[in-house]
Amino acid sequence: MTEMPLQTESLGMPDRPFGRIVRSVFGYSLLMAFMFFPAVVVFLPAVIFHCGIRNGKRATWLALLIGAAIGLSLGAAAANHPGVTSDELRLAYASLASEFLTLALPAMLVLPLLERSASFGNVVVAAVLVAIPGFALTEFGTHALLGGSHYADQAAQFAQMKAIVVANYQHTPGVPAEVVDGVRSSFEVLSKFLPAISVISVIVFFMLSLMMFGRLRAWREFVRTREVSQSTGVYLFRNFSLPDWLLFAFVISGLAPLATGQLQNVALNVLMVVLFLYLLQGLAIFRSLLVTLGISGLGMLFAFFMLAILTATRGIAPILLTIAGLFDSFFDFRKFRRKDDSNESHTD
Repeated sequence: MTEMPLQTESLGMPDRPFGRIVRSVFGYSLLMAFMFFPAVVVFLPAVIFHCGIRNGKRATWLALLIGAAIGLSLGAAAANHPGVTSDELRLAYASLASEFLTLALPAMLVLPLLERSASFGNVVVAAVLVAIPGFALTEFGTHALLGGSHYADQAAQFAQMKAIVVANYQHTPGVPAEVVDGVRSSFEVLSKFLPAISVISVIVFFMLSLMMFGRLRAWREFVRTREVSQSTGVYLFRNFSLPDWLLFAFVISGLAPLATGQLQNVALNVLMVVLFLYLLQGLAIFRSLLVTLGISGLGMLFAFFMLAILTATRGIAPILLTIAGLFDSFFDFRKFRRKDDSNESHTD
C-alpha cells in the first residue's frame, strides 16, 4: 500500500505579531460560525485545519468555541420560528450539536496528524473513529436534554421523503408498477443503513476538506518559496490509501449474515462504511493510473464520464473499484509512477 512519508517539522507559519493573531482568530471564529449552516458545513473541517496550521491548536480551540457559540445561537434562532413543531425544533438542535461533535471536534483532534503530514487515509479513518462516538453522544444528549431520539427523528424524516418520492413516481404517467415497487424497495433497504449513511457523509466531508486544505497549503507554500515540495501532494485524492488494519474490520463485519438481531444490523452498517472506504480507494487508484498515463483535462473528464456510464448501465464498475481498493493492500496498484506524477497541475 502506498504511504506518503511523514513530515516531522512543524507546518505552522512563522511567528506573527499578537495583534495579527487576534484578528486572525476572530476572523476564523466568524467563518466557523458561518460554516455551521447546512449549505456550507461540508468545509467546516477545512477551516479548522487551516486555522490550526496558521495559528496553533490553542488559538484554534478558542476560535472554534467562539464560532460554535455564534453559529449554534444563530442556527437555533433560525430554527425557532413561529409555526415550528417540537419535533422539527428538536431535530434542528440535535443536528447543530451533531455538526459540532462529528465534524468540528474530530477535526480538532486529528489536527496533530496534519501537522506531521500523516497519510490521507490515516487522517480520514482517525476522524471517522472520533466521529462515531460523537453520533452516540448526540443521541444520548437528545434523549437526556430534549426528550426524544435524534435517530428516530432522522428516520421519520427519511420516511417522509420516501413517501414523497414514491408518490411522485406513482402519479407520473407511463411509469411501470415494477419501477415504483423497485423505488419503494430501495428506500426500505436504505432505511436499514441510516447510521452508515450518516458516517459516510462525514467521510465525504473530511475527504473534501482535506483536499481543499492540501491545495491551500500547496498554494501558500508556492507563494512563499516559489517551489512545490513533495509533502504538498499528501492530500491529493490519488494518494488516498487506507491503513492495512482496516482489513480486519472488513473481515469481522463481513460475518454479519451469521449474526442475528441488533448485532447483525450493526455489523451490516459497519460493512457498508468499510466497503465505501474501499470504493474511494479504488477511485483513487483509478485517478492515479490516469495521472501515470499522462491523462488530464478533457481526457480525465471523459474517463470519469465513461466510468459513470458503466455504473449506470452495468453497475459493475463500483464492484470492480471496491475490489481494487481492497486488494491494494497486497498489490499496491499505484507503485508504477512517473517521475512527474506529483505535479500539482493535475487537479483532483
